[in-house]
Amino acid sequence: MKALVLSGGKGTRLRPFTYSMAKQLVPVAGKPVLLHVLEDIRGIGVSEVGIVVGDHAAEIRSVVGDGAELGLRITYLHQAAPLGLAHCVSLAADFLGDDDFVMYLGDNVFVDGIGEAAAMFAGRRPDAQLTVVKVPDPRQYGVAEVGPDGRVRALVEKPREPRSNLAITGVYFLTPAIHEAVRAIRPSARGELEITDALQHLVARGGTVVAQEHAGFWKDTGNVAELLECNRVLLERLPGSIGGRVDADSAVHGTVVVEPGAVVTRSRLVGPLIVGAGSRVVDSRVGPGTALGRDCVVRDADVEDSILLEGARVQDVRRLRRSVIGRWTDVRATGAPGGHSLIIGDHTRAWVAA
Repeated sequence: MKALVLSGGKGTRLRPFTYSMAKQLVPVAGKPVLLHVLEDIRGIGVSEVGIVVGDHAAEIRSVVGDGAELGLRITYLHQAAPLGLAHCVSLAADFLGDDDFVMYLGDNVFVDGIGEAAAMFAGRRPDAQLTVVKVPDPRQYGVAEVGPDGRVRALVEKPREPRSNLAITGVYFLTPAIHEAVRAIRPSARGELEITDALQHLVARGGTVVAQEHAGFWKDTGNVAELLECNRVLLERLPGSIGGRVDADSAVHGTVVVEPGAVVTRSRLVGPLIVGAGSRVVDSRVGPGTALGRDCVVRDADVEDSILLEGARVQDVRRLRRSVIGRWTDVRATGAPGGHSLIIGDHTRAWVAA
């Protein structure tokens, strides 16, 4: 089996960050989402991975490389424009050959991995297997209508009146049967080759398409709220470790990771929390639910349930909550009291109420 990871797209829902970085490289729990994806793939025993890249190809290559450090062999496949998930399959046809493969959207997070789905596919080997989750409002998703035997009867994109509450997630297990289906479909009204159309083609022609319900935590990290939720859940799974320096005037509560080279002085750390390598926390309260990237500075501040990307600096700010702070950003206080929520991009400066 091979893997196909989709890491193109514009990431418009995560702007302004995605003006300067790939959405799949935005970190959760101190690690880019894409690396969580690749670790899941390695976890099911797959080592040969094709990554579809777009405008941010160079940056993705700089983070992932050839995959050797992850125990993977990476092939990069360039998509000139985001023309649909089925188009990615078509683009990767030579790489995939006649092998079965798992297609994994590079901005999805499965906290418990995809091992159960992989085992089900290996044991049954249908033409295609979808990973689905129950959601309260299926109108926002592609929806699978599934029979009592687990076979998919129909696929509907964002239905006004859903006949199922099973949303299609970003992991698909596919056999070479998908290639003929992709060749048979035409672009949708939005000009894309839709994977749901290809799967519906299989269903219509008697192919075996099944759904596997994922019981663990799953999120598409396509917006800030989902990103922060994933961050907190993943932080809760980390084992605590103090690799940096925490002085005697500081207090540590709960599961806290202080990476090597980080320095904490006269501060209170509340887990789940990670303080990235080379970061400094001085006279501050940080956490819970916070991830500081590498080389961040938090001084005389109170930060909770937030993500600070590499090099971000927060100083003299009280009650910073549910914020995502871009790389090498400088956030400082001005004067009037109050709470703050910031979503600002790289190399930004912001002055907020102290």
